[in-house]
Amino acid sequence: MRIKKYDFDYGRRMLLQKAAVGASAGVLAPLWPMIGNTGDTSKAYPDELLSISMYTKGKIKPGDVVDANNVEAVKDLLDPIAYQQVKTMGRRINIVESTKDATKLFPAPYLAATLKNKGKAKLDANNNVVTQDGQPWIGGNPFPDFKNAIEATANLTLAWGRHDYSQYAVRDWDIAPDGTLAYTYDFVWAELNTTARSDGKVWGGKKDLLRYQSVWFTAPQDVAGTSFLNTWYYDQRKFPDLQGYLPAFKRVRQFPTNQRFEPLVPGVTIFLSDAWAAGDPMLTWGNYKIVGRKPMLGFVGGRNFNGGYNANYERKVHGGPKGQTFFETYAELIPETVIVEAEPTGYPRAPLSKKRTWIDVRNGMYVAYNTYDRRGEMWKSFEPAYAQYSNDKMTVKDESGNPSWSWVYVHSHDIQANRMSRFVQAKEITGGYKSSYSTNGVDVYNKYLTVQAIQRLGSA
Repeated sequence: MRIKKYDFDYGRRMLLQKAAVGASAGVLAPLWPMIGNTGDTSKAYPDELLSISMYTKGKIKPGDVVDANNVEAVKDLLDPIAYQQVKTMGRRINIVESTKDATKLFPAPYLAATLKNKGKAKLDANNNVVTQDGQPWIGGNPFPDFKNAIEATANLTLAWGRHDYSQYAVRDWDIAPDGTLAYTYDFVWAELNTTARSDGKVWGGKKDLLRYQSVWFTAPQDVAGTSFLNTWYYDQRKFPDLQGYLPAFKRVRQFPTNQRFEPLVPGVTIFLSDAWAAGDPMLTWGNYKIVGRKPMLGFVGGRNFNGGYNANYERKVHGGPKGQTFFETYAELIPETVIVEAEPTGYPRAPLSKKRTWIDVRNGMYVAYNTYDRRGEMWKSFEPAYAQYSNDKMTVKDESGNPSWSWVYVHSHDIQANRMSRFVQAKEITGGYKSSYSTNGVDVYNKYLTVQAIQRLGSA
């Protein structure tokens, strides 16, 4: 039996106090020793931060659906755009129990690397992450118990998908303001880390680089072959090299840095800058600060893989003028998130004035992301869902043989134009490409991640 020692608002008061001083994660006890010992996060928080029913005083409980009629009960647990979607656009959010086992919030090798290397990271004189002896990072979250906004952002930036190699087969639907389907796309997104790898190695001896990342479109026919290659430097002050192949011109061209704030193809609301809420090198942004610490509804549990999808992981839809603007989604109460703000100091022509990122302290991953235009008005949200890819019928395994953990879907909503790009990580897309979290012995670098590769993919 658990004896209740604290009044109802104790947890929220403590989070507010901690926001001002950069304290460790956890309210009743430090979080990370518990994750390291058992994976159980529940003893770090009072009951009100672990139970949506207690938090809302019985107004919302697991199994309920949040809609326009009851969303006020959880308004403070949603980012402003998600709240508006529910309140005015017919979105529904299914509520489930909170995940208390932290091992279900990471890929197993990434969590192992985080625990193994805890305390070995530091920021150098330029605010780049290095080991204590000044070498590139050696895997996992460098700052699992982050104390400031730069450390929190480093956890997002160094290993986006948290696998040494990730290949996402993506199916995208773009919804017009009137609710009609305007565009559909199939594309592949591949990430290969050269440093900050869970295996602790430096791939190909490329210590000066962080990752190779490419994207190529396979459908519809009029954009098939359009492809881009990002080469990221380890030094986060440097802009990536961005090259693209456009089939209409049959050549590779170099793109300018500010191309990161434009759609890659017509109709989408997705920018390169949006990726993982850290699509640009972290030191090309500045004025980082923590502006809040609070519980949050986040789409982070296994139910997002277990429910609401078909055999290709495509999801049921609802809401908006035509009933197809939003995916069916499952949210749970996250006991503690940190809200980080930053400004695009390295981009004089950026259309943004700032970004705001809500980060789950348990795994250091973002759960909501809003950007603001030059006037300071809300512009876009980039909302992810994550899950272990495992249920009672199947388990997708990662490179370690454990259940894979990855993103499941994203809502990318331009709230000003009211255009929605919603996309899933599908099992397979046009061209026969499949999602994978291992190279499986394939030379993915030469196949997908060079200038010659994107030219060949575009010409195929």
